[in-house]
Amino acid sequence: MTTQRRVLVAEDEALIRLDLKEMLEEEGYDVVGEAANGEEAVRKAAELRPDVVLMDLLMPKMDGVTATATIRRAQPDTEVIALTSVLEDATVVAAVRAGAIGYLLKDTQADELCGAIHAAAAGQVRLAPQAAARLMNEVRTPENPDMLTEREIEVLRLLAQGQANKEIARSLHIAEKTVKTHVSNILAKLGLQSRTQAALYALRVGIASPESTSTTGPAT
Repeated sequence: MTTQRRVLVAEDEALIRLDLKEMLEEEGYDVVGEAANGEEAVRKAAELRPDVVLMDLLMPKMDGVTATATIRRAQPDTEVIALTSVLEDATVVAAVRAGAIGYLLKDTQADELCGAIHAAAAGQVRLAPQAAARLMNEVRTPENPDMLTEREIEVLRLLAQGQANKEIARSLHIAEKTVKTHVSNILAKLGLQSRTQAALYALRVGIASPESTSTTGPAT
């Protein structure tokens, strides 16, 4: 299952990059490449088309937030998980604005890291209520979005509840590929960069409630 998840590790410190690579490979993930700065991360993400990029936010040449935004604009099917040494609200908000689906501390244990990668690759958003409340106050959502269709609202509600693409497809009796198309359309109509932003929008406008969102795993 995990061997299908292709990961790019973007981290400027060689030892941390090596530790992450070895940890992921031991868990059966396919580490398709490494990047030592933001520019290299953008270039390799375009070349290698990974499922997930682990992105250090503090890097030379191009910072991780800018690199995340660049990757997400060019490759909406590639998810980005932000890596930080210290969890700060401002940094987390910047990463989410740029399109990161999640964020983790660099000392995260292997099981949590792998869980976050698997969830991200599956299109699963996990929002802790406290984090969602903070982010909703900071991440600007569209004031006048284009009208979503009834099916798109159903998809958005399930996405905000933490369901992965496969689970949404099963719930709505549609193909997983159709779910991905709906998600792409939702992001385009709302002018958003990630599923996390879409989930925050759903919470803000009342399509979903904080109580219905997943509270396990990394708060995104």
